Amino acid sequence: MLDRLYARVRSHAAGPQAPFWLGVLAFSEASFFPLPPETLLIPMVIANRSRAWLFALIATVASVIGGLLGWYIGAVLLDHVAKPIVHFYHAEATLAALQEKFRQWGVWIILIKGLTPVPYKFVTIASGAAHFPIAPFILASLVTRGVRFFLVAALLRRYGAPIEAFIEKRLPLVAGAFAALLVGGALALRYL
Repeated sequence: MLDRLYARVRSHAAGPQAPFWLGVLAFSEASFFPLPPETLLIPMVIANRSRAWLFALIATVASVIGGLLGWYIGAVLLDHVAKPIVHFYHAEATLAALQEKFRQWGVWIILIKGLTPVPYKFVTIASGAAHFPIAPFILASLVTRGVRFFLVAALLRRYGAPIEAFIEKRLPLVAGAFAALLVGGALALRYL
């Protein structure tokens, strides 16, 4: 079953609509959606390594724009939109802790948390809720999201064939590791 699913994702990742969906996923993940952009970025780069930089750029720009929506949700729509999202993830304490950390550490929170498995939407919503200035928020988001996506793209562009062979040979292990990262990110939110 995993092999068929992987083959299907691979075929869609090589399709003409894939860059659009990568942008949608990166935008959504930065403001409200739980799946990280790498779920599509990785198969897209493996399917077409010559376009790795373009895919990383799409993910970066869309994530920063989605982060602006997250910031707006936190700054303006906290009670009506952000709190239900945070409650859905059982992360009320995490949001409060992030707001306090923004007051203390500012841009460093964005730079560090943007590279970790912690869902970026919580960083963006908390920065808006803390009324963190928008210009440094955008610059830090560009840096941290760019580093993350361009690093993934660079590694896959350089080592794509061996990585692809590894994934195809050990698909259940790779799927389990990816699931563990998602769960680890959720647990990190709970115990920040």
